[in-house]
Amino acid sequence: AIYKQDKAGIITFSDRMGQVLLADRKAGQMTKILNVLYKQKTRFLETDYEALYIHTKTYIRQRSLFLLFTNFETVTSMRRQLPYFRKLAKDHLLIIVFFENTELRALLNKPTRTTEEIYLKTIAEKYFYEKQLIIKELGKLGIQALLTAPQNLTVNTVNKYLELKSRGMI
Repeated sequence: AIYKQDKAGIITFSDRMGQVLLADRKAGQMTKILNVLYKQKTRFLETDYEALYIHTKTYIRQRSLFLLFTNFETVTSMRRQLPYFRKLAKDHLLIIVFFENTELRALLNKPTRTTEEIYLKTIAEKYFYEKQLIIKELGKLGIQALLTAPQNLTVNTVNKYLELKSRGMI
């Protein structure tokens, strides 16, 4: 985004608001964003999407491309946060980026020989299908979503950005 003369910033959050780096197009902005990301620590508490929405409503007054990197394993867990996603999507061009579980993918591609392997593969298929349902449900609501393997995150995110830019949505 910065190389296309767009501004980029970052907000980190979990159960509370984390670091905020306001959007800018200056030369050192990408380094600042990367520094914020590298300093992040995983917190295994319930993510507060309401706090994120309130913060963006207060501090981001201009319609923006909003990439939300998150992860849900079930449609039910995503639906609990849907009111906040809809509000964010009303104010911004929201793209929710989900991560594909590569271990599940490997399990799905592995041939089964035993009853236990069949059982495990069936459970893996259920979780894989849940991710597809999440993407489909968000799409029906007009919310852009991207499901990507962690190793393809950069390429797929940039491609989605370029796709939306070429369609005039940004």
